[in-house]
Amino acid sequence: MSSSWGDIPAWAYGAAQALMQSLKLVDPATYAHCCRVGEMSRKLSRDAGLNEYEQKLAEFAGLFHDIGKMGVPQSIISKPGKLDDAEHLIMQSHPVLSEQIINPLSHDKFFASILPAIRGHHERVDGTGYPDKKRGDEVPLLARIILVVDTYDAMSQTRAYRKGLPVEVVYAELQRCSGTQFDSQLVKTFLQAHKTWETQEADQDTLNHLIKKIA
Repeated sequence: MSSSWGDIPAWAYGAAQALMQSLKLVDPATYAHCCRVGEMSRKLSRDAGLNEYEQKLAEFAGLFHDIGKMGVPQSIISKPGKLDDAEHLIMQSHPVLSEQIINPLSHDKFFASILPAIRGHHERVDGTGYPDKKRGDEVPLLARIILVVDTYDAMSQTRAYRKGLPVEVVYAELQRCSGTQFDSQLVKTFLQAHKTWETQEADQDTLNHLIKKIA
């Protein structure tokens, strides 16, 4: 698979299938979340004007962004109440764990290109995120894309500690934190485009070569 902008290795979907199958066995809810975030990352990157190769980078980075939660105890992942300070620190290790899990594949340019987005998906444009306290344009664009759709999905889905929030409430929160937590232009693009996404097909390569084979 290739485009005029770069090559996606022929083995990419096989590697992704093995990793995502492992995640599904350990934590089915996080697996489902990653699948949604991967698809939404592709759509937001497309609507933000990125080319097809960059859209595929965004999709794979979104798929793998939380795979490091396999290294976080399930007692923390599924805790029904608020996390204490020690648990928060453990939970905040997951972007680095995700990066470490994907790193062995980074001998290929495609996978090397998604590592900064995976590591950086909890960085904030105001510099108060983690793990590296990057700010503004220091935060990789794909990481900024993932953060918007990751937050949308996390807030709109029912979790162990709370029910999912109505879409309009989530939209309002994204708008409120635009320019501090989130890239303001990406929030604007997301709010304009998101309502149309439900009528759009999933990426067929990913659906046929990855999702259907894991289901």
